Amino acid sequence: QVRLVESGGGSVQAGGSLRLTCEASEYTRNHVCMSWFRQAPGKEREGVASSDSDGSITYADSVKGRFTISKDNARNILYLQMNSLKPEDTAMYFCAADLGGGNWWPEVRCGADYWGQGTLVTVSA
Repeated sequence: QVRLVESGGGSVQAGGSLRLTCEASEYTRNHVCMSWFRQAPGKEREGVASSDSDGSITYADSVKGRFTISKDNARNILYLQMNSLKPEDTAMYFCAADLGGGNWWPEVRCGADYWGQGTLVTVSA
């Protein structure tokens, strides 16, 4: 199956920054929408940001102006630069790939058919 591996999580103070990385397998190259999601304990999984194959980018309102999603298409890597982190950003962060399976997440305007294992982000006050 498609492999996605997240890294870059950790523990930071409020106001700090982290850069998450998602390394994707060859199957996810070319014209694939890639997204970041997060899930905090006791909360539903929510979309954070997406980068579609046509270049369009979508952010959840909660992270606009603070997070930046980007792709290195040649290396099949997805990034999430997170600045001005808040305690409410604490969650397990997952990347996902849209391979056309129809599992649609409207908040990121992208499907999510394959998921990474997650990387934990903890933000303390």
